[in-house]
Amino acid sequence: MPRVIGKDVGPIGYGLMGFTWRPEPTPIDQAIEALKAALESGLTLWNGAEFYGTPDCNSMTLMKAYFTKYPEDADKVTLVIKGSMDITTHKLDGSPEGTRRSLDNIIKQLGGTKKLDGFAPSRRDPNTPLEVTFGVIQKEYINTGKLGAVYLSECSAETVHKAAKLAKIGAAEVELSMFSPDILTNGVAEACAQHGIPILAYSPMGRGAVKILTGRFRTVADMQDRGITSSFPRFQPGAFEHNLKLVHQVEEIAKAKRCTPGQLAIAWVRKHSNRPGLPTIIPIPGATAASRVRENAKLVDITEDEFTRISDMVKNFETAGKRYPDSVPTNT
Repeated sequence: MPRVIGKDVGPIGYGLMGFTWRPEPTPIDQAIEALKAALESGLTLWNGAEFYGTPDCNSMTLMKAYFTKYPEDADKVTLVIKGSMDITTHKLDGSPEGTRRSLDNIIKQLGGTKKLDGFAPSRRDPNTPLEVTFGVIQKEYINTGKLGAVYLSECSAETVHKAAKLAKIGAAEVELSMFSPDILTNGVAEACAQHGIPILAYSPMGRGAVKILTGRFRTVADMQDRGITSSFPRFQPGAFEHNLKLVHQVEEIAKAKRCTPGQLAIAWVRKHSNRPGLPTIIPIPGATAASRVRENAKLVDITEDEFTRISDMVKNFETAGKRYPDSVPTNT
């Protein structure tokens, strides 16, 4: 069983973004039902952010509601939250003041219902030395028992190497999917393996492609309920239609294997875990309905031949559009 921040977690984790970072947040009863389904299905690592939503409706307010209803579940969940970003302007702030503000707010909003197991600056702040940010986190929060560990988010290989010299890094949250296999070749996965840092693979089904893969999105217009994601380059006219070609190939393989395309996508990400030169890799798909959570949690194993076939398919497909708009920092 994988371990993250000193705790056993399942081979698949759970991303919380979709509940609150959207035009209409998921109804609270539906969200709590989905969270319960995740825990019961073995998805015990939950990943959120201070900026996933509004000051009054975000990952922490959702967690407080859940653990108020199910206090017995608090110790069963490994909760990691990103911050150090202004909630309204989304400006990075890894300064001592910004780091304290973020961590204090996260802990306050959890309201004592759940200890914060991991905290990550959402991106590396170019205006603040990493050792300054980490120094505050270590001295004022980890050493005092308020926080379990620091982890990294959307990081470069250079940041992984530097961070590993400054602190014990609990994990690295980076994107990995058939649409975004970049970390396998840009040094990030290799650096994490070198330092024994597990990877939390976000968007393992390709962001909005999760609904493409499940047949719910077939046109650009179908993407409009996705909030911020609908503005991303890969889901614009032209790029969207091109990227559907990869979806169709995935669908064919999934049909032959008698699993869903989404399950196949998650299985492909999982198959990378602890292969030669790679660290533990835990996909963290999101889902806002209990039925979809259970579907994603089903462990589908793929053979070496299937893995090679899919990997070759991915290598030979050039995804259209960048992962993020130019205004969003990446590989920091």
